[in-house]
Amino acid sequence: MTTTSNFNASTWRSKFSALGPGILMASAAVGGSHLIASTQAGAIYGWQLAIIILLANLFKYPFFRFGTQYTLSTGKTLLEGYKEKGYFYLLIFFLLNVFATAINTAGVGIVTAAILSFILPKEWGLSISQVSTVIIVLTWGILLLGKYRFLDRLSKWIMIALTTATVTAVIIAVFKEKVIAPDFIEPSPWNMLSLGFIVALMGWMPAPIEISAINSMWVVAKRRFTHINYKDGLFDFNVGFIGTAILAMVFLALGALIQYGSGEAVEQAGVKYIAQLIKMYAYAIGDWSRLLIAFVALMCMFGTTITVIDGYSRANAEALRLLLNHKEQSPKQLALWMTFAALAGIIIISFFMSDVATMLRFAMICSFVSTPIFAYLNLSLVLKGEHKVEGGLLWLSFIGLIYLSLFTVLFISYQVGWIG
Repeated sequence: MTTTSNFNASTWRSKFSALGPGILMASAAVGGSHLIASTQAGAIYGWQLAIIILLANLFKYPFFRFGTQYTLSTGKTLLEGYKEKGYFYLLIFFLLNVFATAINTAGVGIVTAAILSFILPKEWGLSISQVSTVIIVLTWGILLLGKYRFLDRLSKWIMIALTTATVTAVIIAVFKEKVIAPDFIEPSPWNMLSLGFIVALMGWMPAPIEISAINSMWVVAKRRFTHINYKDGLFDFNVGFIGTAILAMVFLALGALIQYGSGEAVEQAGVKYIAQLIKMYAYAIGDWSRLLIAFVALMCMFGTTITVIDGYSRANAEALRLLLNHKEQSPKQLALWMTFAALAGIIIISFFMSDVATMLRFAMICSFVSTPIFAYLNLSLVLKGEHKVEGGLLWLSFIGLIYLSLFTVLFISYQVGWIG
């Protein structure tokens, strides 16, 4: 790693100045994986799936990090790296990312709608599909008008508020007396029937891995107006990634300490589970906090929806530009990709409107199944050259790729009936 910026002194002031892309990645990550999947994992299985959450974060870490390392070392985005390695690599990313754009837009739209439906008056009678459509159209309009920057900055403070409230609720729950239902039988997640839940949990944990390519674009954008050396850039990444991993464990603890063993059935559907989630905060903090927590969670997810539609659309537009050898990306092309993301998300939600829980689970599972491919693409860029990765991080990536691939093969084999 021999860029000039690598030798510049790293101070706490320069580290603070470098913060941005990693924090933006964290804000995109805190969504269905944390609010829904992590909390449900704790509510259903207690602490048993803590190891799965830890391993998912550990084994995805090098592949997310490689994106940041590559960009900091070369000044190029991952997409440019894919193209230099070969058009086929960039084409594979592009096709998978177009699919992920539609699926993940629908997924975050549903989670946001579930929270908003908890707040809206019941007499309005709006379905999740209708609320999701309104949210996605509103997000699309904000992005096209270029008015998202204020909401983006606001979402960071909202995420801090959500984190503070969740940590507070967990601390209070630790000191509250836990009442276990007399007929409670501890369920085990270590069976094939629970495989779908575990795969979905890992799919968005801490975020879909293609976010690494989007993050590399954010790093390049940040460097255009702020000098960032190699150490400070990695510091920003680690703050964002490790922060989301810790927060995932906090949400697991929320479910494990409050709902697990209480005798209350854990709802799988979006709206009903959001009500249970808010109830947990109310149990720990007080009934006065219900609407406040709902609003904070809503703004957090709304910020995530903005980031997902904007980030995936920019990645698609940039990938297509590189594939077609165009000199620069036009605002019109970006607007078209944002329109595609919005329409595709709405269509998928409409298709699954009878079972939104299935839609959300489907989105998470699709993200996990594609993870080994995105992981290999990132690994392939750091196997040689001045940005070559060696030592423990390289071995961790090999082990992680095997782990993620074997889990994917196991899940697919079970789904097609090769194993029972």
